[in-house]
Amino acid sequence: MHYKARRGGHGEGALRHGAEGGELVVRVAPGTQAVDWDGTAYDLVVPGARVVLARGGPGGRGNKRFATATRQAPRFAERGLAGQEGWVDLQLKLLADVGLVGLPNAGKSSLLSRLTRAAPKVADYPFTTLEPVLGTLESDDRQLVLADIPGLIEGASEGAGLGHDFLAHVERTRLLVHVLDLAPLDGTDPAANWETIESELSAHDPRLAALPRVLALSKADLVTPDAAAAAAVSWHARLGDEAPVLVTSSATRAGLDELASELLRRVPVDAPRPVAELAAEQELAEHRVFRPAADRGWQVESVGAGAFRVSGAPVERLLARFDVDNDEALAHIEHRLHRMGVVRALEAAGFEPGDDVEIGGVVFELDPG
Repeated sequence: MHYKARRGGHGEGALRHGAEGGELVVRVAPGTQAVDWDGTAYDLVVPGARVVLARGGPGGRGNKRFATATRQAPRFAERGLAGQEGWVDLQLKLLADVGLVGLPNAGKSSLLSRLTRAAPKVADYPFTTLEPVLGTLESDDRQLVLADIPGLIEGASEGAGLGHDFLAHVERTRLLVHVLDLAPLDGTDPAANWETIESELSAHDPRLAALPRVLALSKADLVTPDAAAAAAVSWHARLGDEAPVLVTSSATRAGLDELASELLRRVPVDAPRPVAELAAEQELAEHRVFRPAADRGWQVESVGAGAFRVSGAPVERLLARFDVDNDEALAHIEHRLHRMGVVRALEAAGFEPGDDVEIGGVVFELDPG
C-alpha cells in the first residue's frame, strides 16, 4: 500500500513563501512494530506514541536570501528537495500478559474460553484457530490478558504452517502456558510434542526460551485419574520447580481454578522495565567524553585525466538545489564548495582550475577563483 504526504507549495512574488507540505499520519494499533527501509525497528506499544519514519524534503529559499551588498538582486534561487521514501514493514505483536502455546488441537481455545469470557472457535480438527484470540482473566484486584496463539507445528520458526505470523505474537508476553494434550487423538507421544513446541520457540527467538513457563496437561477427562496423576509426577520430575505442572480439563473445569491462581501469582503486578530504560535513569558519574570529529560526509576521487568525482549526501544536495547552467548559481556553488573544503580536497587529489567535476551525476567545469 502506498501513502504519500501532500507536497509543499511554490514560493510566490512579494517575498511570500510557499505553504508547507501536509503531515501524513498512518494510525496503527498499540503493539505494532514498524521496521523502516534501513532496518531500524520502532515499537509502538503505548497508545498515542508517534514516530517519524519519512521526513519531508526541505523547501528552497528564494533569491532574496542570497542578496549581498554587491549582489542586491540575485538571479537564482534554491530548488526544494524531495522527501524521504521507502518501504516500511508493519507487524502487529499482541500486548498480552500470558500466551497459550501448543500443537494444534492441544486444547488452548477451550482453556481460554473457560478461563475468560473469550469465545474462540472450538472444533476437533487442526488449525481451528486461524488468528490470535484475546481474553481477560479477572480477579478481585487485577486483570491479566491471555492470548490463544494458533497451533504451532514443527518448522514453524522457518515459516512452516502458520509460522512467523503467530510466533511473533508471543514475543511480548511475560509468561507462557504450554498446553500439552495428555491423550493426542493422532497417537503421538506427548513428550515429543512438548519438545517440538519448545524447539520452535527457541529457534524463533532465544529470549522466548527464557520466559517463565507453566505446563498445563489438558484433556484430563480423557484419561484415568491415575494416568493423569502419573503424568503430572513424571513431568514435574522432568521440569523441576521452575515450571509448575497442572492437570486440567476444560470439559470438567478440573484444575482451572488452580491454573488461574498460578497465573495471577506468577505474573508480576508491574511489568518489568527494559534494561536500557533503567540504565538511563542511573546517576552518571561526572566526566568529560571526547568523541572523534564527525565524518565530513563526502569523498573525492579521480576518474580520469582532468576529471574528478565528488560523492556524498551534502554535496549532492547542494547540486540538486541549484541550476548549474545559471552563472550566478554556479558561482554560489563554487563558493559553497570552497567553504566545505571540497575544493581543497580536489586540489590535493591533483585538480586544476577548468577540470571537469561530477557531483550527483551532473558534470560541470569547475574554475574556482
